[in-house]
Amino acid sequence: MLSERELAFIAIHKDSYAGVFRFVRRRVESPEVAEEIAADVFRVAWQKWADAPRTDIAWLLTVARNLIGNAYRSRDRQQALQEKLRAAAVLAGGHGSEIVAVHDAMAAMREKDRDILQLAYWDGLDTSEIAGVLECSESAAKVRLHRARAAFRKQMPAGAEMITQRMGA
Repeated sequence: MLSERELAFIAIHKDSYAGVFRFVRRRVESPEVAEEIAADVFRVAWQKWADAPRTDIAWLLTVARNLIGNAYRSRDRQQALQEKLRAAAVLAGGHGSEIVAVHDAMAAMREKDRDILQLAYWDGLDTSEIAGVLECSESAAKVRLHRARAAFRKQMPAGAEMITQRMGA
């Protein structure tokens, strides 16, 4: 049986989620990011519920605006880091180096594909350990790794077969 607090929160979520999602979606690049931020809005609302329950849409949209700002800053930091790593790779090996080709291919991939390749090759995890990190079955981790390798191969420039063979891709 749900408590009064839980029932009230469910009602707020039901009434406000669509509006919060639309607000966020207009301001971010993908529906997946919008869903994540909208969910975080209600996580924050739930966490603050005990202090002073806020039910007004204006407060929820303020929380959403703050979370969107955090997401933009995080994305900007990630891009700056990628540019810094690419610049370091160019300095170390020149514009045509394998390091630059790998960096460019990784930067062009989806985040979840990039993450699983980093877990496998940079962190040295096997599929059972990757499954533990991703909280999925070992067979799901194998499939995800296989798909990420295929995506990596597609991003690599022509003539880079030696690099992809070394990665098992």
